[in-house]
Amino acid sequence: MSTSTTRRRAVVGALATAVAVSLAACSPASNSGGQTPSASSSATDGATDGTGGGDTTTVTFRLWDDAAAEAYRTSFDAFEADHPDIKVEIETIPWATYWEQLPLDLSSGEAADIFWVNTSNFGKYVDNGNLLNVTDAIGDDHDPWSDLVVDLYTRDGSLWGVPQLQDSIALFYNKTLLDAAGIDPTTLRWDPTGANDTLLPALQTLTTDAAGHAASDAEFDPATTAVFGLNAQNDLQAIWGPFVGSNGGVWQDGDLLAFDSPQNEQTFQYLVDLINTYHVAPPAADTLANGDLSRDYFVQGKLALFQSGQYSLPALEEIGDSFEWAIAPPLEGPAGRVGLVHGVAAVANAASENPEAQLEVLQWLGSTEGQLPLAEAGAAFPGAVDAQDAYVSYWESKGVDITALQDAANGEAIPAPVGPNINAAFGAFGPYFEEMFLGRLPVADALKQADEAGNEAINEG
Repeated sequence: MSTSTTRRRAVVGALATAVAVSLAACSPASNSGGQTPSASSSATDGATDGTGGGDTTTVTFRLWDDAAAEAYRTSFDAFEADHPDIKVEIETIPWATYWEQLPLDLSSGEAADIFWVNTSNFGKYVDNGNLLNVTDAIGDDHDPWSDLVVDLYTRDGSLWGVPQLQDSIALFYNKTLLDAAGIDPTTLRWDPTGANDTLLPALQTLTTDAAGHAASDAEFDPATTAVFGLNAQNDLQAIWGPFVGSNGGVWQDGDLLAFDSPQNEQTFQYLVDLINTYHVAPPAADTLANGDLSRDYFVQGKLALFQSGQYSLPALEEIGDSFEWAIAPPLEGPAGRVGLVHGVAAVANAASENPEAQLEVLQWLGSTEGQLPLAEAGAAFPGAVDAQDAYVSYWESKGVDITALQDAANGEAIPAPVGPNINAAFGAFGPYFEEMFLGRLPVADALKQADEAGNEAINEG
């Protein structure tokens, strides 16, 4: 899975070189290049316990995304107006160094009181005793949260993070191209047996070369492809995760990898063939080198179908009036429509010197009111269910109907990667996946070797 900048953020941090920071996916759309404020994570003005006349307790909140930080500042301004004894200081650490800095700061006592995590990183902090148990601290006394994100941050029977935002997957399509071809994206279904496969024929119609020949024509020249059909590529969040799920498969069993199965062999063979046999998807060499290439092709009118998530919406505004586009549900497979939902959570530092104020801020972060600024600014699809309509309204105001993404966020989904050593696993199996998508390693061999290498890394971690 090639990386798609920090918009994908998050599903898998260590994939920057091996697979991707996909699932990335997840957090608002911006390059996260902020700087850390000079104040420490436990700084206070006045009494350190936050009590007494006029004393103010400072609670620090750390994240990796500048656009979200601006929205959170608006949120915390409202919080501080109602809680004059608490000040919230935002620390923005660039994604490139976020996961290196966090364990160092936790060890030295410099970590923020509350900080963002993704699914591939939070498990080890739970196991190390670094996080506050949200089930114990908050219980059921909160506004409704996304069940899918709650599930992602539940470990050993307890919730360890307050859902902040989530990404779901849907099918962005070039309506101009599909209308001209007479193709309804909601009817597309992939089938590895070919018996009920409507996707491949559609992709062969939509893929054309410089001379205008479709991929279904004998004269088609894949070396001069002008428009590709689908972004079939080594992308966990948008492509192979949902494809695995929609074929009734899984790729994790608990904290371990489970790629090596007949269902998964069918799934990955189908994807690899779209690239290397039928030439209806961009070459793997190109998408591995540039994880944003498919998105850029879609913006340029060179890709008909682009399965992706909310994290791509800001970039698609660049399309302007070039062509008409819309969003359909994710592609259907033998097991139906199955997406992949990833979410970011706010977790509480168990070693905070200001636990009472920390809990007040954590509860605010889980509230509808606390997350509305994120939604209203279009920064993120919020984890608080009652704030989600504001995000939908933001995009409606720009002429974009994201109902399909909203439905997918609350529909059937395969889990995002979890486990305390999952990043090590991605680093280990990533090269086998690259060779598989390049067509240089048979699918069955790649999946078996990926399991062996990835699970060895997990067990050694």
